Amino acid sequence: MNVTDCLFCRIVAGEIPATVVYETDAVLAFRDIRPKAPVHVLVITKQHFDSVVDLGADPAAASALIAAVGEVARAEGMVEPGFRTIFNTGPDSGMEVAHVHAHLLAGRSMGALAG
Repeated sequence: MNVTDCLFCRIVAGEIPATVVYETDAVLAFRDIRPKAPVHVLVITKQHFDSVVDLGADPAAASALIAAVGEVARAEGMVEPGFRTIFNTGPDSGMEVAHVHAHLLAGRSMGALAG
């Protein structure tokens, strides 16, 4: 993918507005425009990685993303009573933007995952 066509890269570049809740040199967290829960935040790397599989090749970026998940969860009051973190990968998962991102969902009971 050409990163100039990537929606999340364009958000990082400031070309597309987002409601930012957390930012460092390596990551950006913002509210999902189509939330699936009362609180739905996306945490992305500023550097483009197509998926969590590709992110695994860069331990520093992976660490920054996971650290940001914790910081956002604390700042958004998600830690108690809990939240769900989801990394979708590939079209069968429902991944809509091919740029690694964690969904943080909270504000209601998520229930058990279907099995």
